[in-house]
Amino acid sequence: MSISDLFDSEFKARNKGHFSAIVRVAIADGDLSVEEKQFLDKLKSRLEISDEEYEEILENPTKYPINPPALYVQRLERLYDLSRMVYADQVLGPKQKEILTKFCLALGFTPGNVSYIVDKAFSLLMLNVDLDTFVYEMQHMNK
Repeated sequence: MSISDLFDSEFKARNKGHFSAIVRVAIADGDLSVEEKQFLDKLKSRLEISDEEYEEILENPTKYPINPPALYVQRLERLYDLSRMVYADQVLGPKQKEILTKFCLALGFTPGNVSYIVDKAFSLLMLNVDLDTFVYEMQHMNK
């Protein structure tokens, strides 16, 4: 196996793990809304998830582990995707906050800061910010 094949397979595995985490958030409330389905469809192509993988992940989203990125900015980008999924139907409840908290921990955020990170993420999403603004604001939330 060449280095590029190894890199591609690890990249695909991370994307599947990220996508399955988002699917878990989407189905946490028991159903998949139209907005959530549209978001998943868009994200599927962005993460290079095949139709077969898509169906497989929808059937069993816990099959793939969450592989946290090493870089903080990449973790924030994944948090943005997860937060958008949680807020896709513009309803926030204790279940959504609990799920996002678990994923923040799985992404490698410090347990002592997770509640602040989740609250800040939700406040930014209510303002309908884009990815760049989200990452900037999250990086500078303590200033």
